[in-house]
Amino acid sequence: MADRVIAQPAALPVGPIGRHGLGQWGIGALIASEAALFSYLLFAYYYTAASAQPGWLLEARPAMWPALPNTVLLLASSFVAWFGEKGVEKGNRAQALAGLGGAFVMGAVFATVQMKEWADKPYRPDTSSYASLYFTTTGLHMAHVVAGLIILAIMGLWVALDYFSPRRRIVVSAGILYWHFVDIVWLFVFTTYYLTPWLGFGR
Repeated sequence: MADRVIAQPAALPVGPIGRHGLGQWGIGALIASEAALFSYLLFAYYYTAASAQPGWLLEARPAMWPALPNTVLLLASSFVAWFGEKGVEKGNRAQALAGLGGAFVMGAVFATVQMKEWADKPYRPDTSSYASLYFTTTGLHMAHVVAGLIILAIMGLWVALDYFSPRRRIVVSAGILYWHFVDIVWLFVFTTYYLTPWLGFGR
């Protein structure tokens, strides 16, 4: 089956044959620049918190519900997306669709819960410097989640149209790499805004 797919891959609009190519360098550069942006935002939080007066935090102990299970859900979506990528690698379209579709649904649930959490907050972005940093950082991450969902949806559509093969999959690998980045960034955001206050930082 795999040999037949390799011999007759479906037409691809873009993308070279093989695992590496210019697309990999492009997504690597994008991730590096976005990681720097998040690093600046988190540095701003730690710097401001370290120099702020007691009571700077609007939530001395941020609620772990639903933030913690939502975090676990997003991190788990990386494994599901990886499962889908392996499906493309093996020429198993059903596995690829299940993985990409599952990651999309999990990411969509994460985004929905995050927006509900924003709505339930007793403060708004202009309430204080803490609120401004919180909404800016989580809002920027949400923008990346939405971009990742669009990428997953496009990848799923292209897999359904049989645009990929075990040799032609660099576009999928780049898209999944971006989704891993989105998940890893949230791990740092969650640790900063939810866990460190419980350890006494910024209070």
